[in-house]
Amino acid sequence: MTDPCLPVTLLTGFLGAGKTTLLNAILSDASSGRIAVIVNEFGEAGLDHDLITEVSEEIVLMQSGCLCCSVRGDLARTMAELLDKRDSGELVFDRVVIETTGLADPAPILQTLLIDPFLARATRMDGVVTLADAANGHATLDAQFEAISQVAMADLIVLSKTDLVMQDRVRDLEKRLRGINPSARIIHAVRGDGVSDKIWSLSALRKGANPTDVLSWTMGSERGSDALANLSGLADPPPQHSGFSPHDSRIGTASVILDDPIPDAIFDAWLDTLIGLRGADILRVKGIVFLEEIEFPFVFHGVQHVFDLPVPLKDWPGDDRRSRIVVIARDISRPALQRSLDMLRARQVPLAEQDEVVPT
Repeated sequence: MTDPCLPVTLLTGFLGAGKTTLLNAILSDASSGRIAVIVNEFGEAGLDHDLITEVSEEIVLMQSGCLCCSVRGDLARTMAELLDKRDSGELVFDRVVIETTGLADPAPILQTLLIDPFLARATRMDGVVTLADAANGHATLDAQFEAISQVAMADLIVLSKTDLVMQDRVRDLEKRLRGINPSARIIHAVRGDGVSDKIWSLSALRKGANPTDVLSWTMGSERGSDALANLSGLADPPPQHSGFSPHDSRIGTASVILDDPIPDAIFDAWLDTLIGLRGADILRVKGIVFLEEIEFPFVFHGVQHVFDLPVPLKDWPGDDRRSRIVVIARDISRPALQRSLDMLRARQVPLAEQDEVVPT
């Protein structure tokens, strides 16, 4: 089936990590199709002028047929204007990349795409790509909590400048990144080479996503195979960074794999309780869930209080009917998140204890 929604990729990352370099590499790769890029300002984008064939007041046109525009007024208005021009035939593009500033929190952008009535119908989030700097990564994570949030919300982490530092330092940073976001895939890139074919179709919230993609997006590529090996209950966390990290401890991550379908009332009560009590601190909730009396599973995803429409996976193969859920939050400890997920494992919601499910 053809997906009528325009895929949108959010490109974020540390200051100086190489977002512009990666962006230029993407725009020079014709295999990625025609891309509309939204940046804050053309002057800040640092686009390679060898790629530009035409410059207008509002849009920079690339030789590849891609285009770049700056945010005018607000993101929702800019997106709507681009889509109107595409629908009228004035512009041609297959997907949108939104490049954020180095200090941007990804959550408001993700929420804009879900809350705006027009964009919610016309677009879908294809993935969050975060660039992390191997040379300065530890210092950035220590100094900027925004960088922690960018890592925590990523579907894919691109580790740049790996050619400039010793490999043991790269491995140490990878361990720290996995401690913040165990479900994100991590790849290496030098000057953006070989990345443009790896940043698309990251989210499982799309038509045509196969089971492997769904499991990898939910539990992470490193743990996707574990999810198929009789793993049940709460997964062990990855190793944390051994040095002093004032911000890392503010991020809590927990996951659960449940062998049996969940009663829909239990699932709704768990999610309503979690979001009602601590929704502002929930960076991401995602998973694949089997509900009782429904043969196929659903993929779901939310950021704080805002959720995508669940996507039914009616072609789910085999007898594997295990639900897999991941929660990433700030200022909520992992044990507190585990207690929240225990509501699902116990298949009941103790009303007297709901106010203690996710304490600060």
